[in-house]
Amino acid sequence: MSTHIWIRAETKPLEQRVALVPADAAKLIAAGFRVTAEESSQRAIPIGRYGEAGCEIAAENSWAEAAPDDAFILGVKDLPDNGTPLRHKHIYFGHVYKDQPDWQDTLGRFPAGGGTLFDLEFLTNEDGRRIAAFGYWAGYAGAAVAVATWCGQRAGNQPPLAPITAYPSREPLLAELSAALAEGSEKPDMLVIGALGRSGSGAVDLAESLGLSVTKWDMAETASGGPFPEIRRHSIFVNCILTSPGCPRFVGPEDADASDRRLSVVSDVSCDPGSIYNPIPIYDRSTEFDNPTLRVREGATPLDIVAIDHLPSMLPMESSEDFSSQLLPGLLTLDNPKAGVWGRALEVFEKNVARL
Repeated sequence: MSTHIWIRAETKPLEQRVALVPADAAKLIAAGFRVTAEESSQRAIPIGRYGEAGCEIAAENSWAEAAPDDAFILGVKDLPDNGTPLRHKHIYFGHVYKDQPDWQDTLGRFPAGGGTLFDLEFLTNEDGRRIAAFGYWAGYAGAAVAVATWCGQRAGNQPPLAPITAYPSREPLLAELSAALAEGSEKPDMLVIGALGRSGSGAVDLAESLGLSVTKWDMAETASGGPFPEIRRHSIFVNCILTSPGCPRFVGPEDADASDRRLSVVSDVSCDPGSIYNPIPIYDRSTEFDNPTLRVREGATPLDIVAIDHLPSMLPMESSEDFSSQLLPGLLTLDNPKAGVWGRALEVFEKNVARL
């Protein structure tokens, strides 16, 4: 029997990405896999392209009832939060393994229905490195939103940034930011922490494309554990370090209130405000595309936070194509889901289910 991958529609507002693009779906079909793609009212890629690639087409959000029990349900972001038990094998970003709020409720739906979670964040090779990530585009978009927020502050806009929409490619985004920067007599400088990683490299590339001065920090620069007063002396700080135990504090209340603070925009690409390990404990909730900034300090030098957990959706075509190409080699081994990449993800799932 062919391994069946079912690409579900996303339900998170404004989420236009997809984990598997038509060209890569066609490669799976050629390798003997069965691929179903749901129709979607918001996906950046038209459903017709999946049909042309040889995929079976299903109605939007029909997987819960229509997908066979043995299907792998492939998505990107959250499942509908309706509490129902889950019987399928799901592949998506679950955000349940780092003690996030309500993680027990979300994870508990899988053993309740006999289902399994293969978390995209925990698909790793033998060296522990993730096989696929949206990180580059998260950093790129996170830096872009930070620059746009800074420009909005200088223009006196309240709030500094209007609701965000997706761009067909990076070129119109860069043109828009360049025009906004040209309206002023100064440019911001930027500090990126995690500059050697995927997200950090995306943030650095965005800054350098706009001709901004960018300071690049990684593990060596943060090994002391802080404090780091240098961060608050930059106009923009982009955090690209994954939240984890032992992560140092980068910006705290004392930095926000410091008299020498130039920092006016923080873009927290890692975006984990609910975690006890949050390295930027000056905000307690994520922001969204329709309300992208959170003001944490007023005054002559205001301080705004951007913390959007699906930033790559600003550039859904480029980010989806990149992610899909990274994920494809792993998907081609999905006919043996207890070995390799999938076996390691299954071990993580079972370990965390045992914590419930």
